[in-house]
Amino acid sequence: MASLFRHYLASLFSPAGKLAYGLELIEAGDTRRAFAALTAAAAAGIPEAQFRVGRAYLDGAGVPVSREEGARWMQRAAEAGWVEAQFVLATLHLFGLGSAGGGTMALFSQAPQQETARADFIQAAYWAERAAKAGSPDGQALYGYILTSGPEELRDLEKAGHWYRQSAAAGSAQGALGLGLALLARAEDPEIQQQAAIELTKAAAGGLATAIYLLGVMTERGAGVQQDLAAATNLYRQAAEKGVRSGQARYGLALMQGRGVQRDVVGGETWLRKAALAGDGEAAALIGDLYAKGGDLPPNYAEAAGWYGRAAEAGHAAASRALGLLYLTGAGVQRDPDEAARWFRRSAEAGDHAAQVDLANLVMGHDGVDAEADRVATRERFEKAAAGGDLVAAFNFGVCLAEGVGVERDERKAALWLRRAADGVVNAQYWYGRMLAEGRGVEVDLKEGRHWIARAAESGMVDAQLAYAELLLAGRGGDRDHAAALEMFERAAATGNVNALFSVGAMHGGGHEIPENRVVAQGFFRQAAERGHAKAQLMLGRYLARGVAGETDIPQARTWLQRARSQGNAQAEAELARLGEPAAAPAEGERPAAQVVRSASGH
Repeated sequence: MASLFRHYLASLFSPAGKLAYGLELIEAGDTRRAFAALTAAAAAGIPEAQFRVGRAYLDGAGVPVSREEGARWMQRAAEAGWVEAQFVLATLHLFGLGSAGGGTMALFSQAPQQETARADFIQAAYWAERAAKAGSPDGQALYGYILTSGPEELRDLEKAGHWYRQSAAAGSAQGALGLGLALLARAEDPEIQQQAAIELTKAAAGGLATAIYLLGVMTERGAGVQQDLAAATNLYRQAAEKGVRSGQARYGLALMQGRGVQRDVVGGETWLRKAALAGDGEAAALIGDLYAKGGDLPPNYAEAAGWYGRAAEAGHAAASRALGLLYLTGAGVQRDPDEAARWFRRSAEAGDHAAQVDLANLVMGHDGVDAEADRVATRERFEKAAAGGDLVAAFNFGVCLAEGVGVERDERKAALWLRRAADGVVNAQYWYGRMLAEGRGVEVDLKEGRHWIARAAESGMVDAQLAYAELLLAGRGGDRDHAAALEMFERAAATGNVNALFSVGAMHGGGHEIPENRVVAQGFFRQAAERGHAKAQLMLGRYLARGVAGETDIPQARTWLQRARSQGNAQAEAELARLGEPAAAPAEGERPAAQVVRSASGH
């Protein structure tokens, strides 16, 4: 109290005394009287007082909030050389004279920033550079951010790295995060990944949510740090609790799957729901899958439709397709083929190849009293949209012409429309390539057909990958290349395609221009066999019966051969006879049934 009185007396005689008195009042919690004292000192030209007054206006401390007045006083303090004011002023310009309360903490956040006015990157860069050169770690981090993420004319990644390093070396968590992100952007080798992980660890220790999340991603993948699923999940939890929606989604998924943490379906759904409500389309799609497929939670198609709709509106292609399927079947929503077509179209336009086919199949498979009229009407819609330049519609119109859906079959015209659509629609590339290879509506041209099928394959269409691999194997339409064929089969197999899994096994099994590896072959045969592929079941049975891959298991071999036989594979009958089993008809119920459920999220 005595100190406060002394400062009060001093404030009566000097601006510096008014500043000291104002600061002491702030410490005492009397912001209203503090503001009055600081204003008097600021008016006398004391830079720190000007900064404090600007801060008070921005924070509403002892005075109503005023961004304009806050910026005006910050400008005066910054021009007088007060470094912290220069940093805050740069932040104000960067966010369009919005609140500077978050400082650089907000710069690297994944949460979208609320726009209050247009950002002025030129002024932001000017004041951030002054603060950086004056030694402000926060100013250095801010300037690095502007040089990294600002307009093209301001970008200078090399200079940004310099300022991030300066900031990080001074102990700034924001500088460490910026440096970590800069390193990740060019992390082409493990050493740079390790350096990035070190910087992100520093930033995470400073409580930066984005750093915690990114460190979780690196820990999950083993990039720059030792792979540790439990540690990664713990980092996702921390990021989730700090409001990082991607962290919420990954933590929710980890809980659902019991990956790195004890399985908790209800808790997982709760975190996924938080992420989805925050705008994470992938999380919304996952919840849709959860309710559509049932299992841990009872199926609820109405709930699934709501979440798929949220994901679809966020641009999630597979969720758009899933929503279309619900409308097509009337599950959880009123059956509406037109609405189904709308969502199939949106998914197709976003690049979902299956949706492009679904849209065409919706036309070709439409049955009922008015089926033909519906097919004609749909074909007419496709034709009209195609004439207007819609490439997806051009593809579907081409399919209608090729298959005689709602119109007389005309493969020549079909080929013309498919060629037009092939410039932008992957499925059209595949269809057109097949027509060229088979001479449907055009002269046979294996070389050109292979070219178009290859384009579709490179874009990720599984059917095209399988077809292109077969062309590479046989050397049709171009050079024979078994190594490239294997790569294509492997890419298709990575999606779980059963025929691709079998083909990879067959290639590794020998007789092709790649190194033989029977152990790998057996592994792929097993994957295909478990999915119901009869020939894979035969091959797996043979391998196990004869110990081809070094493992002999007669009981298991017999089981797989019996499954192959139950699907009508005659060779399996002969293999069973070699094992001493008499020919017999498959037992009732022995024939396996496979149900493939495609999730919207791809998980």
